[in-house]
Amino acid sequence: MKNSTTVKMLMLFGLSTVLWSCRKDKSVTPEEQVQLPGQGVTAVNGLYILNEGNFGSNKASLDYYDYATGVYRRNLYGAANPSVTLGLGDVGNDIKIYGSKLYVVVNGSNKLEILDVKSTKKLAQVDIPNCRYVAFYKNKAYVTSYDGYVGVIDTASFKIDTKITVGRQPEDLAVVGDKLYVANSGGYSSSDYERTISVINLTTNLESKRIDVAINLNRLKADQYGDLYVTSRGDYYNIKSNLYVVDTKTDAVKKKFDIEASTFTLDKDFAYIISTAWSNVTMSTVVSYSKINVKDEIVVAGGFIKDGSEKDIVMPYGIAVDPISSDIYLTDAKDYVSPGALYCFDKTGKKKFSVVTGDVPAHLVFYTK
Repeated sequence: MKNSTTVKMLMLFGLSTVLWSCRKDKSVTPEEQVQLPGQGVTAVNGLYILNEGNFGSNKASLDYYDYATGVYRRNLYGAANPSVTLGLGDVGNDIKIYGSKLYVVVNGSNKLEILDVKSTKKLAQVDIPNCRYVAFYKNKAYVTSYDGYVGVIDTASFKIDTKITVGRQPEDLAVVGDKLYVANSGGYSSSDYERTISVINLTTNLESKRIDVAINLNRLKADQYGDLYVTSRGDYYNIKSNLYVVDTKTDAVKKKFDIEASTFTLDKDFAYIISTAWSNVTMSTVVSYSKINVKDEIVVAGGFIKDGSEKDIVMPYGIAVDPISSDIYLTDAKDYVSPGALYCFDKTGKKKFSVVTGDVPAHLVFYTK
């Protein structure tokens, strides 16, 4: 009887805690604005920044830098969608624009949020377990799920048409021609990582082959010459992270760069790479910045920050390059639990400005006219 009473008391306590949490979460964080230098009138309206928020904190958020006015706005989603009780959700993992809609992958909340790109008002939600990244092809959105598949979503009805089986714990994905390439990680199996890229025929939505690359693949992007750049995270101990190139004409690995790479972005003839590798020698994180000429496939000496500003960046986390000006935008996650920062460098590597963001700023997308 005593145990039964104790259980009931714990259940009541748990219920009251949940109810209190829900009430607390209903409060809407107001939008904040900061004035920054404007970029003038260009083909780019501005830049969306998706803040991951620390896992389990339910603090994913959306910021926007308006090029014309120079205004930096924080917490757009909360202000535009005050009736959404839990806000954007837990761990924003990817953000893309397709047509007039903004697609936000929220990993911890197991959902794809679809927003109006101008107002950021919520239009729909598609539930996908442990979703990771999104890509598009002919009015379909392709979303990777750690459950071992790619969900195919109709961008008009917001319904899942089909699920394409790929490798274990798929991560980033990219479309080249009529093929979809998916980086498989096997991230849940540290003793038996996946090491392949799944190749999907977008006419049939079936996996046609797998390309052997390296263990624990993660980020994947296609350059303008049809080559794929893909990162391997290694095993976090003996095998270091690395960057590989896959020729999509032959679907074979053509080059290994032997540089550590956590994430990267591509702009015209260049790849901009950041690495935050843990050193078991110094028991600390070693940060590095690299730049590659993708046309010639050679490493450019000296990285891409040229004015010494890297000393101010604690934990580089996300990166994007303006498609018109080639300005470089780099996020700093700092300690992963407090507000981060966004840095802007011009194409010569000199700092233009920085601004405080939400927690763990990670993913960026340019909103073009």
